[in-house]
Amino acid sequence: MNDRYDPGYGGDQYELVGYDEYGRPVYRQVPAQQTQTYDPYAQQGQPGQQGQPGQHQGYGYDPYAAGQQPPPAYDYGGGQYGSYDPYAPGAHQSGGPAAHDPYGQSAAGAGTAQQPRVAERTAHIPQQAGPADGDVPDRSEPDYRTEQFAFVEEPDDNSEDVIDWLKFTENRTERREEARRRARSRLVALAVVLALAAVGGVGYLWYAGKLPALSSEDSATGTATAAGAQKRDVIVVHLHNTKGGTSTALLVDNTTTKRGTTVLVPNSLALTSDDGTTTTLAKSVDDDGSDGTRDALDSVLGTDIQGTWRLDTPYLQNLVDLVGNIEVDTDTDVPDPAAKKKGQAPLVSKGEGQTLSGKMAVAYATYRAPGEAQNAQLERFGQVMQAVLRKISSDPQGATTTIQTLSQILDPSLTDKDLGSFLAGLSDLAKGGDYKTDLLPVQNDGTLSAQASAGVVKNVLGGTAKSPDKDAAVSVSVQNASGVKDNTEKARVVLLNGGFTFLEGGTPGAARATSQVVYADAARKADAAEVAKTLGLPPGSVTKGKISSNAGIAVVLGQDYKP
Repeated sequence: MNDRYDPGYGGDQYELVGYDEYGRPVYRQVPAQQTQTYDPYAQQGQPGQQGQPGQHQGYGYDPYAAGQQPPPAYDYGGGQYGSYDPYAPGAHQSGGPAAHDPYGQSAAGAGTAQQPRVAERTAHIPQQAGPADGDVPDRSEPDYRTEQFAFVEEPDDNSEDVIDWLKFTENRTERREEARRRARSRLVALAVVLALAAVGGVGYLWYAGKLPALSSEDSATGTATAAGAQKRDVIVVHLHNTKGGTSTALLVDNTTTKRGTTVLVPNSLALTSDDGTTTTLAKSVDDDGSDGTRDALDSVLGTDIQGTWRLDTPYLQNLVDLVGNIEVDTDTDVPDPAAKKKGQAPLVSKGEGQTLSGKMAVAYATYRAPGEAQNAQLERFGQVMQAVLRKISSDPQGATTTIQTLSQILDPSLTDKDLGSFLAGLSDLAKGGDYKTDLLPVQNDGTLSAQASAGVVKNVLGGTAKSPDKDAAVSVSVQNASGVKDNTEKARVVLLNGGFTFLEGGTPGAARATSQVVYADAARKADAAEVAKTLGLPPGSVTKGKISSNAGIAVVLGQDYKP
C-alpha cells in the first residue's frame, strides 16, 4: 500500500494520513525541499544557443550535477517536461507549460531567483471536497475497518481433505449424539409405558376384586364396594332330565369387566323355602317352582337374578343340533343308554375336541357314574353349556331366531327376545376367550364356605353369602327304602310339623326291612332320639354313624315304618 500520493501536477506530493468516517482516504501535502533555480547553460555563457526552451531536457536543474535530486517529471503527451504546479496561482493564465519561464526573467518584481511556496494547505482528498471545519473526526486512536485489509488465500493441496475430514468427524459426532438422545427418549417412553401398564393392571385387579391381599371382606371394604358396583346380568338355568334329576347353573354377564361366567350350583345347597324351613336346591326346584327357587337363591347368594330358563333335555338336544354340533374335551366314556348288550362302543368317547351331536351332548351332560359325586356330573353340564354358547350366533336377532325355533314355552320372567339378546352377548364373550366356568363350593351341611363367599359369590356374582342358620332347626335327610313311594311325603309332613327341617335323600336301589336313624355328632344324639319318636320308630333304631348328606341327622325308612 502506497503512503504517498502523486497528483501529477506541479511536483506537489501527498501522503496518506488515515481514513474518514466513510472509509475514504485522507491525504496531506508533503513539503518540498528548497532548491535553487539555475541556468544549465550559464556555464557556457551562451543562453539560447541550444535551441528553444521547449527543447531542453529539463528546466531549472542540471541532470548531471552531483547531489541534485531531480524533481518528478510528467509526460503530457507532447514530450514536454517541467515542474508544474496546477494549483499555483496563475498557473493556467498562460496556457500550461509553454508559459513557464525557465530563466526566471519573466517573474514580475522578482528580487530573488525563486518564488516562495504557498503555505501548506490543510490535508484533504485531492480533487474532492475537503472536510468542513470542525467536522474532522478524532484520529487520536487508530480506526481500523474490515475494508482496509485484503486477505489472500493461498491454495493448499490438502485443504479439501482437511475440510472433508472435519465434516466427516462433525457428522459422525452429531449422529452419535442423536442416537444417544433417541435411545434415552425410548428408554424414558418404555419406562412410562411399563409404569402405566402396571398401575392399570393393579387398578383393574383392585376394581374387579381379584387382588389376593384384598380378597377378604374384612381387609378390603373398598374392593367389595368396587365389585358390588359392577353391573351384571344373571339368569338361572335348570336342566331337567326327563329320566330324573335336575342340574342348575347361573349364567353371568359382567358388562363392566366384559367377562362371562357359568356358576355351577350343587343340588345340596341349603335354601330357605317359602314357609321359612330349610330345604335343598333340588327339592326347591321340584316343590317351590322357578319363582320360589329364584327368590331363595337371591337370598342365599345376595344376587339379583333377572329370569329363569327351564331347559329340559329334549330342548337341549334340539339346541345342539340347531347350532351344528359342539366340541367338548370329554373326561370319561359315556355308554349308550339305548344299547341292548354290554360291551358295545360308548356313545361318547373320552378325549379332547370330541364332536358331540344333540343326543351325545345330552348323554354327556347328564351322565353320572356309579358312586360318583354330583359335582362331577354338574361340571360336564357346564362344559356343554359353554360349548353351546360358543356356537350360538353373536347377533341378537340370530340368537333370538334360534330360541324361537325351539318352540319352547319359556318362563314368564324371560321373553324369547330377552333370552336371545342375553345369549348373544355371552356368545361373543365365549368366542373371544373371556368366558369361564366356576363351581360354587358348598360344604357338607349345605352352607357356603368362607372361600365361596370371598371368591365366587362376591367377585363373580357381586353378592354376599347368607346361608340359613344351622341352629334354627335340625335338618333331617330322609331316604325312602320302604318300597312305598308315598312314605317320603308322609314323613316330610310329620317332621315339618315336629319343628325339623326336611331334606330329601332319594330312594335306594333295594328295600330294607328295618328303619334306621343315624347321627354323626354326639351332640345330635338327643335330636336323633326325638326324630325317631316323631316318626314312630323304636328307640333301638337310633345309632351313631357316618352321614354322607349335608343334614344333621339321616333317616332310612324301612318296611317297618308305619306313618
